[in-house]
Amino acid sequence: MNPYRKIHAWFSAQLENTRLHLARPDAMIQLAIIGLLTGALAGLVIVAFRLLVEQTQTWLLPGNSPEAYELLPHWAILTLPLAGAVLLALMFRWLAKGLYVLGVARVLERMAYHQGHLGPREFLLQFFGAAIAIISGHSVGREGPHVYLGAAAGSLLGQWLTLPNNAIRTLVGCGTAAGIAASFNTPLAGVIFALEVVMLDYHLASFIPVILAAVTATMVSNAMLGSEAAFTMPAMALGGLSEIPLVIILGLIAGAVSASFTHLVQVVASNSRNLAIWWKVLLAGVITGLLGLAVPEIMGIGYDTVNATLLGSYGAAFLLLLMGAKLIATSACVGLGVPGGMIGPALFIGATLGASMGQLAQLWMPHLDTQVGFFAMLGMGALMGASLQAPLAALTALLELTNNPQIIMPGMLVVIIAGLTASQVFGQESLFITMLKARGLDYQQNPVLAVLRRMGVASIMDKQFVRSPRAINPETAWELLKSKPKWIVVTKDNTPAFILSGISLAGYLEVEQEQEEIDLMEIPGTRLQLAPVHLHETLQEALEKLDKGEGEALYVRHMSAPGIWRVYGILTREQIESAYQL
Repeated sequence: MNPYRKIHAWFSAQLENTRLHLARPDAMIQLAIIGLLTGALAGLVIVAFRLLVEQTQTWLLPGNSPEAYELLPHWAILTLPLAGAVLLALMFRWLAKGLYVLGVARVLERMAYHQGHLGPREFLLQFFGAAIAIISGHSVGREGPHVYLGAAAGSLLGQWLTLPNNAIRTLVGCGTAAGIAASFNTPLAGVIFALEVVMLDYHLASFIPVILAAVTATMVSNAMLGSEAAFTMPAMALGGLSEIPLVIILGLIAGAVSASFTHLVQVVASNSRNLAIWWKVLLAGVITGLLGLAVPEIMGIGYDTVNATLLGSYGAAFLLLLMGAKLIATSACVGLGVPGGMIGPALFIGATLGASMGQLAQLWMPHLDTQVGFFAMLGMGALMGASLQAPLAALTALLELTNNPQIIMPGMLVVIIAGLTASQVFGQESLFITMLKARGLDYQQNPVLAVLRRMGVASIMDKQFVRSPRAINPETAWELLKSKPKWIVVTKDNTPAFILSGISLAGYLEVEQEQEEIDLMEIPGTRLQLAPVHLHETLQEALEKLDKGEGEALYVRHMSAPGIWRVYGILTREQIESAYQL
């Protein structure tokens, strides 16, 4: 059998059934292969993106540093974002064709309503659009584009292999994990982020390929870019339980700042919805250039500034200035549609907030021996967790970035307090969902639909059926019943039209034995009108067809040859409901 068809058949029947995975060793092997392939592909894409951005920045900026925007003359600080905005405007004007939401928000929307299908055009828009935005100094991050590029790589791989939709969703999760892992050299945080934010799925069938994808992408990134950590971490530890009140206060303030960040993004995106995209990115370029004149450290990703913050290089007043300027610049860029990420800016804002609190604690409470870098790191985790509403991913990132188990306890405390403050006190959702809703795209997470999205129609379809024309004689009828079918698929012009239960036909034959011809449309029994559903589709898509009234039951089909459709099974609403209950 063709290896593509073998992978397809296995996924369509077994992806959602964890117990079956455990019962079959070959299933585990195929899961591993899929995860490794996706991780390698996503890792290569992300490495290519980083090389393009970093090499161009090193060539363009003074000092042979990829983020030395503060060394540029004033005229260059103002014109560089404008030049990038012009390029983005031209790109979106001629190539976007209405596609203006990218990044993690786009991945969530495609996962919720389009079964994880991402296209090559939007892949190219994200790759080159984000590269232009970062190089030209717009206040956006690289992690969102990394997530999108990894997810798109997995989706396109699945579509190329003609895998079913539930399998493509898993490959999107693999690419997401690969994107985060390759960004920070944090494979475990990548896995948690993919499961917690994108897939919302913690089954073993998801863990296996996602973990291997994260590990593979990290290895590819380390082999080609080195294993140096994203941030320089000084020796850090909590000064003692006497600093816990400061941790609690930091969590509360971080939650409020996160809510302000989310609200400002929402306000900018909502109020600019009716502007053409090219005017919006030009406006973002002007705002970035003007803020860059005052505080050039906020331009670009800003990891060099975060490193200096962790080392205690700035005073409290300047740190608060950096925080405010970065919050405004990023809200403007993201809200106006610049194709960059929000995770990096959240880390920047959190680091400056935490470090400023550490500086003030040193000034006002010298007896505590507070470490600025430690509180900067806690601020990073708090802002990431609260802004993305992803506490596990933020906490895992804290642990992997610091390689310091002592950060776990205060990290858990500050992340949870910040998340609860943002969501419960200020009523804010994650930045990604806020962006979708601000652009008029609703996003809902229903636990029933979440289960149905993971399951392919092939996993529960009824294969006990026979096909028959509408009019048959008794001999043919008895011949049909020899295989004890549950359903008889009645065809019209060789196309399935409705189904009749096999029991109904058997009961009729027992009573009416003198008939010369039997009209399967007229005999008493359970009869349902049919509509088609593709073998690749999920139970969610099947349920939507039934809810729209396209049919009372579905027949599962797949094109086995050009113009030739093969029927694989029958699917009823009762089967879908039973699958969810199981």
